[in-house]
Amino acid sequence: MTNEIQKQCDRLEDVPSIMLRMKEVYAIPDRHIRYAATKAFFGIKMAEGSSVQSHGVKMLPLIEKLEDFKARLENDTYIDVILQSLPPSYDPFIVNYNMYGHEKSIHELINMMVQYEANYKFEPAVLVGELSTFKVKGNGARHWKRKKGKETSVTATASIGGAPTAPTGKGKGKIGGS
Repeated sequence: MTNEIQKQCDRLEDVPSIMLRMKEVYAIPDRHIRYAATKAFFGIKMAEGSSVQSHGVKMLPLIEKLEDFKARLENDTYIDVILQSLPPSYDPFIVNYNMYGHEKSIHELINMMVQYEANYKFEPAVLVGELSTFKVKGNGARHWKRKKGKETSVTATASIGGAPTAPTGKGKGKIGGS
C-alpha cells in the first residue's frame, strides 16, 4: 500500500471497516458491471460452424452474473436471447422449439441444441453446376452474324428496346443482302 492509503487505514478501527472503505474508494459500481454483462449477453453471436456447446458455456456465466446483479430478466427472455444468438443454420431448431412451445430451463435448452448439432452435422453446402462466362464486346454492344448471304454484323445497343444501328462490317452496306 502507498503511504496515503496506509494513513487512511490507520484511522479505521477494524478490518471490516477497512474493507468497506477500500470497496467504496476502489470498487467498480455494480451498475457498471451489470451494464457490461448485459451488453455482452445481448451482443454475443455464435459463429457459423462453431460448437453450440462452447457457445452455451459462454452464455451461462453471463446469465449467472446477470442474476447475481438482479437484472430481473425472466427465464423466457434468457431463452429468447440464446435462440437469437444462433446462426441461420439453427433456424429449423428455433422454429421447432417455438412451434411446440417447449417450457425448458436454460440448461435443458443448451442440451437440446447440443443434441441437434450432433444429429445434424453442419457441412458447408456445395453448389454443383456449370460455370458460364459471358463477355460483352465493345461498349456494351452485341454482335450478330447473318446466316444467309454475306456475313454482315449488325450492332445493337445493349439497352432494352434499343434500335439497331447502321450496319457495319465487310459487306456492301446492304442489310437484306443477296
